[in-house]
Amino acid sequence: MSPRFLPTASLETLKLRSRLVASLREFFQANGYWECETPILSREVIVDANLDPFVTRDVTGKPYYLQTSPEAGMKRLLSAGADAIFQITRAMRRGESGSFHNPEFTMVEWYQVGDDHHDQMDFVEQLVRTFYSEVRKQSLRGLNAQKSRELCSEPFERLSYDEAFERFAGTRVLHLSSPELCKLASEREINSPASLQREDRDGWLNLLLAELVEPHLGRKSPQFVFDYPASQAALARVRKLSLAGEKSKPITGEAAGVAERFELYDRGVELCNGYHELTDADEFLQRSLAEQEKSALEGHEASPGAPLLEEAIREGLPNCAGVALGLDRLIMMALGKTEIRDVIAFPGDRA
Repeated sequence: MSPRFLPTASLETLKLRSRLVASLREFFQANGYWECETPILSREVIVDANLDPFVTRDVTGKPYYLQTSPEAGMKRLLSAGADAIFQITRAMRRGESGSFHNPEFTMVEWYQVGDDHHDQMDFVEQLVRTFYSEVRKQSLRGLNAQKSRELCSEPFERLSYDEAFERFAGTRVLHLSSPELCKLASEREINSPASLQREDRDGWLNLLLAELVEPHLGRKSPQFVFDYPASQAALARVRKLSLAGEKSKPITGEAAGVAERFELYDRGVELCNGYHELTDADEFLQRSLAEQEKSALEGHEASPGAPLLEEAIREGLPNCAGVALGLDRLIMMALGKTEIRDVIAFPGDRA
């Protein structure tokens, strides 16, 4: 084991990372985006029950939040008239550690006015192909070039959420109720955590996705999954479904719509999340309050939400699409590494 003061990534890898980040900036600028900066420390935070932000306090005791993403600040810029912006920044999330996670990580986030999630899938594929090509160009002595990812020329496949389940699990799931999803997990001999309640439909969907679908995604080439359950929309638009799939019973209730969002997977690892962004302020407030309730049940500290973002949306957030990409993961996958600590200098246990 190396001395604890040393970086976990080799200096050769860190030098290559520096060049790759520079090339990423060039890619965005060549495509008409301009780089912005928004606060990492803020008095407000977008509430997501699945994310637990770090909280600190000023001398008066007022809480400030280390941002889990730059989304709130960037959307405020869009409401102020920005059209195509990107940011390469640090994001912090409590409780995240492991092969693909670190409490502090580098996020690339961008927004394009006028785009929807399908437009951004086109852009993401172009970005990933350019990035992987740059890795091969910039490979340095000491790196195992044989492990670097070489992408095929065919377009990245796009599967709807239901299509992905049908292909890899043999059934569509958007029409299934919580008890039916629980039964499916039992039939497939999937062990569920004791904390997973029988009525937690999203919890069962996430468990089944992780166990039956995600391990198969992006094996030959990166794959998109889009049109997630409406209950997992976060801040994406929801599109109502008028017809059920051929092999499902009629879709009603909470399953009667899909979120206009996507994720890209490479060899089973999620690289990014993209949304056709919600622009309705009343819906934003309703979802925020619902997430605050869920967050409280998860035992997270209460937060004020994002009132400045709500004000910006009410003033007029333009039709747009946005993407959040984990840069550490992208570099890890492009270099054929298996741990995030192999591509960052000082992970949480050495910070």
